[in-house]
Amino acid sequence: MTFPYSTLMVQGTTSDAGKSTVVAALCRLLKRQGIAVAPFKPQNMALNSAVTADGGEIGRAQALQAIAAGVAPHTDMNPVLLKPSSDTGAQVIIHGKVRAEMNARDYHQYKTVAMAAVLESHARLLRQYETVIVEGAGSPAEINLRERDIANMGFAEAVDCPVVLVADIDRGGVFAHIVGTLACLSDSERQRIVGFVINRFRGDIKLLEPGLEWLERQTGKPVLAVLPYLHGLFLDAEDAVQAVQAQRGAFRVVVPSTPRMSNHTDFDALRAHPDVDLRFVRAGEPVPPADLIVLPGSKNTRGDLAWLVAQGWPERIARHLRYGGKVIGICGGFQMLGLAVRDPYGVEGAAGESAGLGLLDMVTILTREKRLQQVSGQCAFAAADVAGYEIHMGASTGDALDRPAFRIDGRPEGARSFDDQVLGTYLHGLFDTPQACQALLRWAGLDSEHTVDTAALREASLERLADATAPLMERLLSLK
Repeated sequence: MTFPYSTLMVQGTTSDAGKSTVVAALCRLLKRQGIAVAPFKPQNMALNSAVTADGGEIGRAQALQAIAAGVAPHTDMNPVLLKPSSDTGAQVIIHGKVRAEMNARDYHQYKTVAMAAVLESHARLLRQYETVIVEGAGSPAEINLRERDIANMGFAEAVDCPVVLVADIDRGGVFAHIVGTLACLSDSERQRIVGFVINRFRGDIKLLEPGLEWLERQTGKPVLAVLPYLHGLFLDAEDAVQAVQAQRGAFRVVVPSTPRMSNHTDFDALRAHPDVDLRFVRAGEPVPPADLIVLPGSKNTRGDLAWLVAQGWPERIARHLRYGGKVIGICGGFQMLGLAVRDPYGVEGAAGESAGLGLLDMVTILTREKRLQQVSGQCAFAAADVAGYEIHMGASTGDALDRPAFRIDGRPEGARSFDDQVLGTYLHGLFDTPQACQALLRWAGLDSEHTVDTAALREASLERLADATAPLMERLLSLK
């Protein structure tokens, strides 16, 4: 098979319309045919990121799409990544490295510089791969962001590529979403759209057909595919966090859903574990009884620490420990476990110092340099391998580090309290290695023989997703 597009872009009528999964599916379908394909997202805004083999940082969705394509994730696949640190500001990451902290207005002016990075990365990918499948961001109908747009039609116009428009029927109003989006575009942008994909359909397709016929008459463009609602996919989500999962196991794991939680995919293996009942607790919600409390990573450690205090978590955690519960802190959550978090340079906001939870004898100083590295090693408390990645700004020091949680590449990493009730680590993805997940849960009190292979679950879901998306590939091939 020869794919007729050197670059094809997938845009959506709304956020979470299914752009990421459609791109992943197309990448897998092209991989099946032996076509060298790479995913690409010009600009991504997400707190859930991945570390690439070239030592950079990209959005988690692009790392998943690279897996679907059968290639190593690279910073060129997501040249601009924005990680929100407040409601008005974000860390700007260009080609995998932190460039600056900017507010929304300053970044809008900076987009001309960002676009140069985007086009540079796209050109490099075209030299290495037969085709590039591009994911847009949000919606092209956001007319307030049209000037200097680099994420949607601004990019498509710059590289002169065709666009597929995806709409989510599960939200309702799918025809209005499509027609309304077209109405907000310029003539040249409308002409660029080769057709529509209606995503997450469930029901009798015969009842939908009159609407499809109306849409094609109204717009003069074809509906390329109606994709089914697929339940139970195990795929890395960009930002959405499930507040509560269906009650499965008897072992209760509770995670505070902090405002700037990062890398929530750390918990995917626990969500899939048959013996674990994983629950995220949002602001104002009661904290259920737990066997294990896990403090997640954070893009704003001091801000999320203040949120924990305001929500009464220190008292909840102290009570939990008195009754023999266990606590794990990951990255920013690890920093919160110490005596203090100091930000002398204003890395995450106003410079200053915050008292920590005082559960580990250590102090953290936030630094301007970000550590980005894929790592592997062994658990210090069990005979089990572990692998993951580090992605943090700051260094911790103190006596607590004399009792490490892991040994990574021959060095001690993380900390454990002397009573062995509290464990902290900078390692993301620590539950993804089946051996390490089992060892950590046993440390926390769950003696289970069950293991979860997240890589195998992800691979099976990509195959299932690709099978369901095959009709879209057939229509795309028929257009040329």
